[in-house]
Amino acid sequence: EESKPQLKGIVTRLHSEQGFYLQMLPDGTISGCKDENSDYTLFNLIPVGLRVVAIQGVKAGLYVGMNAEGFLYTSDVFTPECKFKESVFENYYVIYSSTLYRQHESGRAWFLGLNKEGIIMKGNRVKKTKPCSHFVPRPIEVCMYKEPSLHELEEKLLKSSRSPTLNSGRARSLDRPARGSAHSSTEREAS
Repeated sequence: EESKPQLKGIVTRLHSEQGFYLQMLPDGTISGCKDENSDYTLFNLIPVGLRVVAIQGVKAGLYVGMNAEGFLYTSDVFTPECKFKESVFENYYVIYSSTLYRQHESGRAWFLGLNKEGIIMKGNRVKKTKPCSHFVPRPIEVCMYKEPSLHELEEKLLKSSRSPTLNSGRARSLDRPARGSAHSSTEREAS
């Protein structure tokens, strides 16, 4: 399949109004960092619909996703949970909301957000009027991208999904258990 890259997107850094750059580490952890020259703060913003983008860490090659509980996670395949609506707020900031999930009662959107410590927030706790959701893209270059092939969520569950970055302790227990690993290492130290 020799499809040419058809989608015009950008390589960019996303600077939060909280003073952090969004970053994705090689293990898929998403957080904020102050180092504007870090390669981990580079993201591909790929247009996958009208004002809808996929957010992919350049270094890790993983997509940012938001699950049905509002937790942010990273995925090696592109699924409907990895589509974010890109909206301009007050003519300056850009806000990113899940295209799939929102508050049931009010219909309020769930947003990508960093708190004052640079820790990723649960989407349903982020308000679009607050600095935690406000990002300023700092584009590095325009790039052409191939359309990411969309995987159904069921397929994704069969693959090893990385744990949501927030509450990773709880999420890890849902993943393949790291049972016994901690206590076997303490035994090893004791011997």
